Amino acid sequence: MKIEVTRDVFKLAQAFTISRGSRTEAKVLTVRLTQDGITGWGECVPYARYDETLDSVTDEISGLPEAFDHDSLRDLLPAGAARNAVDCALWDLEAKAAGKRVWDLVGLPAPGPEITAYTLSLDTPEAMQAQAALNAFRPLLKIKLGTPDDMPRLEAVRAGAPAARIIVDANEGWSAEVYADLAPHLVRLGVDLVEQPLPAGEDDALLGMERPVPVCADESCHDRDSLPGLKGKYDVINIKLDKTGGLTEALALKAAAQAEGYGIMVGCMVGSSLAMAPAVLLAQGAAVTDLDGPLLLAEDRTNALTFDDRGVHPPAAALWG
Repeated sequence: MKIEVTRDVFKLAQAFTISRGSRTEAKVLTVRLTQDGITGWGECVPYARYDETLDSVTDEISGLPEAFDHDSLRDLLPAGAARNAVDCALWDLEAKAAGKRVWDLVGLPAPGPEITAYTLSLDTPEAMQAQAALNAFRPLLKIKLGTPDDMPRLEAVRAGAPAARIIVDANEGWSAEVYADLAPHLVRLGVDLVEQPLPAGEDDALLGMERPVPVCADESCHDRDSLPGLKGKYDVINIKLDKTGGLTEALALKAAAQAEGYGIMVGCMVGSSLAMAPAVLLAQGAAVTDLDGPLLLAEDRTNALTFDDRGVHPPAAALWG
């Protein structure tokens, strides 16, 4: 099997800001696997939060042997961006070789559209209210927060989009005290979910704490090995392919988490439609879908995903799977 890794850059429609910083472009790696004249591809977004860079992930992928399958890949690469791109490229290759769709190979029903959140990046209350008003027609908004002074931002977004469902992502930016102070206001403002309020290494503070709004593990949950450490702290887990290391582990994590009573959120890094395509299959029936990466871009892949009032649609075979 021939492995090719290339770098692609997609300009964002506007600057995207979270509590850790801002960006104006999405830098991704595209992996192509070619065997018997057939090529499958996948995309990953190396993430500095997990000590990943474009170079380090490229090196991981370049070290793979010529032959592997989904099971052996789990032993060859750790959970993370490198394994994600390769695993998804392998699924695409296998689907093309078989003349079937990936969901047929996995044994799942044909997927349909899923309503996705649309993310408002961190900004001043005035700017966030303007963003909210501009996107008030969307059924689900996700607010990037994570500072000690987030209350005015929450109020501003709710004023800008009074009818939208709202979820909040603190990106590990709050302390236990800040979260406890904000929790009653999250209820008052009709917030559906709060994502990773505390740093992953400090989330034991959630044990025994009242959670009037469901709390979702993001940075605290990567793959099935993460589940034992989440008990008593979280109500929902956010599954991202770049954390699990691909669709194979993501589907296994989803099943294991549901068996333990967790709600499921399917999220993404900021990437192109190729990165989102496998996640649409994963998102079927999830409590929350957050696959808005392409909506944040000024440019996208050919045969991009379709987004409309029914949500994000499954990929065409020409894109992936």
